[in-house]
Amino acid sequence: CLIKNLQKMILILIKYGDSCERCGTTYTAAELIDPVSIFSGAKPEMRSAKHLFIQIEKLHGFLEEWISTDNHVQPEVANYLKGHFLSEPLRDWDISRPAPYFGFEIPDAPGHYWFVWFDAPIGYLASTLEWCQKHGEDFDNWWRNEQCEVHHFIGKDIQYFHVLFWPVMLKTARLNLPKQVHIHGFLNVNGKKMAKREGTFVMGRTYLDHLDPSYLRYYYATKLGPRIEDLDLNLEEFVNKVNADLVGKVVNLASRSAKFVRETGLSASYPDDGGLFKQAAAEAEAIAEAYESGDYNRAMRQIMALVDRANQYVEHQAPWTLKKDPQQAGRLQDVCTVALNLFRQAVVYLSPVLPKLAEQTGQLMNQKIVDWEELQQPLVGTPVNEFQRMLSRVEPQQVQAMIEASRSGTPAPEEPTPDQPAAETPEVVDPFTTEPLAEVIGIDEFMKVDLRVARIEAAEAVPEANKLVRLTLHLGGEHRRNVFAGIKAAYEPAQLVGRLVICVANLAPRKMKFGISEGMVVAAGPGGKEVFLLSPDTGAQPGQRIH
Repeated sequence: CLIKNLQKMILILIKYGDSCERCGTTYTAAELIDPVSIFSGAKPEMRSAKHLFIQIEKLHGFLEEWISTDNHVQPEVANYLKGHFLSEPLRDWDISRPAPYFGFEIPDAPGHYWFVWFDAPIGYLASTLEWCQKHGEDFDNWWRNEQCEVHHFIGKDIQYFHVLFWPVMLKTARLNLPKQVHIHGFLNVNGKKMAKREGTFVMGRTYLDHLDPSYLRYYYATKLGPRIEDLDLNLEEFVNKVNADLVGKVVNLASRSAKFVRETGLSASYPDDGGLFKQAAAEAEAIAEAYESGDYNRAMRQIMALVDRANQYVEHQAPWTLKKDPQQAGRLQDVCTVALNLFRQAVVYLSPVLPKLAEQTGQLMNQKIVDWEELQQPLVGTPVNEFQRMLSRVEPQQVQAMIEASRSGTPAPEEPTPDQPAAETPEVVDPFTTEPLAEVIGIDEFMKVDLRVARIEAAEAVPEANKLVRLTLHLGGEHRRNVFAGIKAAYEPAQLVGRLVICVANLAPRKMKFGISEGMVVAAGPGGKEVFLLSPDTGAQPGQRIH
């Protein structure tokens, strides 16, 4: 019903007038220059009809005070209303439409219907009432209770109705006024307006057929600020950000630690972590303030800074190495206790955006996350369940499938069955060949290349070769590779230890004269002494995928 009404609202805007997508100013059909129907080309006719009106000028003073205090609306919205409406007496608001129209006929005015923008916001009340009746709740405890806050999240093109007419309706009905009306700009995709022919007009159901909603919730949170600005869903950035932040940083904290304390549980007392937990707990007020002010972008940046510090701790402590020494069992338990508590603390911070991840974390740690204050106290002495995959990596193919489904209306592809043949391993060119490329490859073939951040743990020259250095690469967790790289002329082996590099991780192992190479290091430069690797302090994490 709501979707149908929204579709009809769009038609009404076309029929009765228009609004500017940049500044939000609304115009009646009579104010438009050369107005014509986009469907038939006909020009509108001026006709007389009886209407019902509300005299909102009687509440002029209330509206002016409401929009000017307690941050009910953003400053630019308040300025817009004062400049366009409240600087002069408010005209009576026409709340009825004569037939033919749609919606609900006015009981004591046969042949007349409620104007959609008078009727539609009442749906907020109606849906609350329906929920209360279903769950045995009291409607007045939600809409007539000073302890209950009402927040609206809307697009900038309908602010006119939510910050002028709706507060007047609530005021006269003695219902709670909105604590805040959060107004955002329009959503573009890849820098352009959404378009079905390009597959970028993605319906919610189509998205859910292909991808986890947590991905989009997080991506939008990293983009949304307190101002009215358009948001761009860049699909390539979407894939990279989800994989790097949620999978490569947040969930990676738990996946690298939980398995080592599956049998022992967490330490009986919280170990020394160099002040990391306390430092992160001290950020609670600042992050809460960012959430409250609608500056979700800032909140996500602050949380990810905490996650980065936690990953640096795990990388330095290397629990996968401690696991190999039985005498380090106590130390291993302590390190994993710290890592999992820092992970849980970050998830509490992220819980307003990622409630499903918070639920999964509660299952892993045997204690539900129900309160913001839980990030102030670490868990100790509790069992840890077997780690279950929380978030999977987003593959570009999934996004492309969603786009194609949106363009054509086709359903999501079915999951592959066990009897389907496995995809063939792509043929790999010898990384040390001097032969020219045999052919130009397409972008689909290039996307098969799996580029990962790796840290060089050991490096030694190959005496029998003029250019080669034998590298031991750490790709996160317990994943290590032996790789030969032709960079001897540019770097002394001792200079390479600790550096970050980009590794082609899905090359098939290749037997060489000096041993087996299990990957390839990617570098820039013309060669010889001019070969450039990543800086050792980029902040990237081993195992992080590069797109």
